[in-house]
This record gives sequence, structure tokens and C-alpha cells, in this order.
Amino acid sequence: MGDNNFTRRGFLKTLGLTVGAMALEPSFNQVEAANQLVEKNTKPSAGGLPVRTLGSGAAAFDVSALGFGVMGMTYNRSQHPDRRQCIRLLHEAVDRGITLFDTAIIYGPLTNEILAGEALSEFRGKINVTTKFGHEVVNGKGTGRQDSRPATIRRYCEESLRRLKTDCLPMFYQHRFDPQTPIEDVAGTIGDLMKEGKVLHWGMCEVSPETIRKAHAECPLTAIQSEYHLMHRLVEENGVLDTCKNLGIGFVPYSPLNRGFLGGCINEYTVFDRNNDNRHTLPRFQPEAMRANTRIVNVLQDFGRERGMTSSQVALGWLLQKAPFIVPIPGTTKLSHLEENLRTLDFDVSPEEWKALELAVAQIPVVGSRYNAEQQKQVGF
Repeated sequence: MGDNNFTRRGFLKTLGLTVGAMALEPSFNQVEAANQLVEKNTKPSAGGLPVRTLGSGAAAFDVSALGFGVMGMTYNRSQHPDRRQCIRLLHEAVDRGITLFDTAIIYGPLTNEILAGEALSEFRGKINVTTKFGHEVVNGKGTGRQDSRPATIRRYCEESLRRLKTDCLPMFYQHRFDPQTPIEDVAGTIGDLMKEGKVLHWGMCEVSPETIRKAHAECPLTAIQSEYHLMHRLVEENGVLDTCKNLGIGFVPYSPLNRGFLGGCINEYTVFDRNNDNRHTLPRFQPEAMRANTRIVNVLQDFGRERGMTSSQVALGWLLQKAPFIVPIPGTTKLSHLEENLRTLDFDVSPEEWKALELAVAQIPVVGSRYNAEQQKQVGF
């Protein structure tokens, strides 16, 4: 057992170095090798992480098939381990082959970027820490407003560079659409930051197909981020996923486990920390809604029992098989959950089986909206 673990960890370190080198020095041969790996969706060795490509052409960005959402380590997910334990877990994620880490200015605010910078800056060139602008932050507090004016984007970029302890952001997302700033101005500003070498790629979160097309025409997008899982499939219905496919843009589902619910560890009796957890404000996380929606988790658990999978692995596996340009970013504060998430990549499930799961889940109505009215107003469609 010890020798196998050593081999696995050694391989993943090598994989991380290889992917990082490809991101920094994308020679033709390196890019070609990565593309072949994505097309075959193969694993270089037992336990290794396959590589997926977000975006296309000059906007292409090679990352591990599963990323890591850092948000819950400091923000909106109730109690969490202390800073040293969080750093230790992030280092484990790197060691196990994850090369995409996601944070944002509004998480904390600011504290999540600070943690990511402290924990991950030593791996510059090996992994990629992406962040987001858009939510207005004044004196370290969120105002609830959006501000994507060019001067603000530039200021947020400089501040994120300092907190993340780097001189270039691998990807900079607009976190929420700013109705007061034309998207062409946002895209143009990002394009200028790219020319200056401060940003490598860019993306947007929770926006409409029309907005995606306008932004992409001005400055090619690498990824769109939106909530997507078996209990929220709006991007399949509103054209966002098709637009990404048609334009060669990657897709990064956030909350791929529906804020932990699909993992089966949350129920109507769960008590959320009202000082650091937004779930108690969400209609879908009210006790009566969770009681009703547990039927969906039961379907995932039944499906998983027949295949040796947990409900979390079923939820992540379903996302991964939807399209090769999808890279989920589950977050966790537990080593056991990190291992569980990564082991999703070890399972083989046929398209027919996934379709049967979809149909079974679709028979159960989802109770409760995903956002309250105030938060829903911030979504760009």
C-alpha cells in the first residue's frame, strides 16, 4: 500500500509540473500532446488526472479535469478548519494533480484570495489560481452593487495580483454582469490587460448567450462559469451551454454538488452558521424544501450503490460526461471529500446509464428556487 501511494503521489507531482510548463511555454508539441490527452480522455497512470482544455485557439487553457473551489474555506460555508489546515489541504490538492483553483475578490471579502495567495503562490508555473471581479468591495466589505467600469477592473486586477502574490492572473472572470457598463468596454479592458501581460485568459459568470457572443467578439473568452448540476440544468435550456460549444468556450460549473446537498450530508435538520453561510437565505435550503428534495439524493445514492459510487461521485461524473469542455470545481475542507471527488475519474458508466439517471431525477420536481429575489437580480439572464 505504501509503495502504491508513493508512486501515485510522485506521478501527480510530475503531472502538475508538466501541465504548468505547458501553460507557460506552449510549444506546438506540448499543445499537441495535451490535445491528444483530452481527445482520448485517458489517464497516464492509475490515479492520475486527465487534462481538459477550456477555450480554443489563442484562448485555450489546459487544466486538470476537476478543479478546486476555494470559497468555502473562508466564506459562506459555516465553520471551517483553521488557516494551517486549509493550507495543508490545498497542498494535498496540488500534490494529487489538481491544477485549477478558483477564488474571488468578494469571497470574504478578500480573505479567500489572501488564503489562496499564501497557500498556492509557491506553486506558480505549476498550477493556476483564477479569480473574479465585478462585485463592489469598499473598505473590505461588499456593497451589493456591481462595478465593472474599466478603471475599477484595473484596480481590482492590481489588488488581486498582490493578494495572490503573482504578477499575472491565469484567468480573470467578471463575477456578475454590470448593467451600467457595456460588455464591450469590459472585454476591451481585459484585452488591454492581456496585452500588458497581467491577465492570460478571461471568463464570465452567469450571463446570457447574447452577452457571451458580444464579449467573445471583442476579446475571445476562455470559460463561462455558472451553476450547473442535476438539480439546476438551466444552462441546457437557455442556450448557454450550446453557445459555449459553438464558440469553442469552456464551461466551469460552480456548486456542482448543489452547495453540498447532493453529497447527502445535508438535510432538514442541518443548522447553518448565520454569520458565515448564505444557505439559510436560499429557498432551496429551507427545511421543507430539503425534506422534499432528499428524494433526488436518494436516486443518486441508489444509482451509486449498484456501481460502488457515492452520490457526490455520481453528481460529478454526470457533469464530466456531459461535454469534454466542462471542468467542475467542487470545494471542500476535508481530505476525505477531496479524495472522494478525485476518485470520480476512476469510474466507467455508459451513456445509457447516465440517461436513465437523468430521466429518474427529472421525474422528481425540485422544490424551492436556487436564489432569493435579491440574489436572482444579479444573474445576467
